[in-house]
Amino acid sequence: MANRTQLARLGLFDAKVPRYTSYPTSPHFDGDVGPTRFEEWVRSVPVNGNISLYLHVPFCRRLCWFCACRTQGTSTLGPVESYVTVLEQELELLRSALPQGVRLSRLHWGGGTPTLMSPDLMKRLIAATRRVADFAEGYEFSVEIDPNEIDAARLDALAEGGMNRASIGVQDFDPQIQGAIGREQGYDVTRAAVELIRARGVASLNADILFGLPHQTRARITETVQKLLSFAPDRVALYGYAHVPWMAKRQQMLPSDALPTPQERLELFDTARRLFVWDGYAEIGIDHFATRDDGLAVAQRNGSLRRNFQGYTDDTSDVLIGLGASSISKFPQGFAQNAPGTSKYIAAVRDGQFATARGHTFKGDDRLRARLIEALMCDFRINAAEILRDFTISREALFTLFREANARFENMLVISDDGLFIPQEMRPLTRIIARAFDAYDLSKAGHSSAI
Repeated sequence: MANRTQLARLGLFDAKVPRYTSYPTSPHFDGDVGPTRFEEWVRSVPVNGNISLYLHVPFCRRLCWFCACRTQGTSTLGPVESYVTVLEQELELLRSALPQGVRLSRLHWGGGTPTLMSPDLMKRLIAATRRVADFAEGYEFSVEIDPNEIDAARLDALAEGGMNRASIGVQDFDPQIQGAIGREQGYDVTRAAVELIRARGVASLNADILFGLPHQTRARITETVQKLLSFAPDRVALYGYAHVPWMAKRQQMLPSDALPTPQERLELFDTARRLFVWDGYAEIGIDHFATRDDGLAVAQRNGSLRRNFQGYTDDTSDVLIGLGASSISKFPQGFAQNAPGTSKYIAAVRDGQFATARGHTFKGDDRLRARLIEALMCDFRINAAEILRDFTISREALFTLFREANARFENMLVISDDGLFIPQEMRPLTRIIARAFDAYDLSKAGHSSAI
């Protein structure tokens, strides 16, 4: 790793940059993409092609203070059941618009807390989804699971419905930190959930933890990582906590004076990173880790690793369709996002139309820059031959982009005939380096810390 003075000089500790799960990023979406255009894009999916499908369930039994997702609390299942009915209607709209023979390469339920649903609601949603499209060969059906909100009956419904990857949120096991972020979840509760998942033959287990939380220290994150490793997860996402209280009002509940400094955040990340590497995990992109035979590690080795709104993925489908309030879809033509407010989303679908409220149609050099940024985020390198093969740009113009980016970083990147490469010591700056290829005005939104 480059020395701290160098990293500080290049902006690591004070820059605010996107996470680049899309390009352009969502603050640049506008109202030019609506239900009609969304339906046109759906109808343009190739016959017998594969798609990915994301279903958003924005309800939680309790609202964790650290979370910046669009969620709402509920003490009863009434609102959830009504919402599932609307999801069924939206799935039927999708079924009527999709060409024949389309199959699901990926199905993901996120939230919120999808496991808040009862077994019967889960079965209804799975059946409605299967009426839209059947699973493709080698499919993956993953569900975000709250260990506090799961039991045998619900896991039975998911496993019988085809779930073969489970994702559990951990954040941190330290009681003081859990109290500070409004997320009480003991190790024993989490272990019991993992055992229930494994007992049902679910092939793969993901886990999420956070660094940069209040009261977090190197000793505490070490203990959390070691406890997490006892579950032998196949994948781990090590996300930096994004403190954006101007966007997520509930984050005002966190003791901001107990948050680690940017320099301490780097130490926390590197402490956890070393532990995963020492335990044999492959480093995937900027913040994921995977066992050597996991799909992400395989994709990284063969150059097919990609990045989307769920993070890193080995899914090669060109189409990701998001259903539910605030969900984002990606097509070869651009992005489309549903109405973020649950009430507006429900009203649109009940009126018999898609709930698309905003989006972005690719134009100019959007696709080129999207691929340049994705390559850096996934592989820390841009392969010039690939770019020249797939995009209309001259070699001279491409290498001019490389040289301009390199000049911003004191010429510490590596440029060769093969392309551009981020050396190991510069990788903490990857998101900032990616920003050098972003042609949009980043002042439109308050992005999160670069570390």
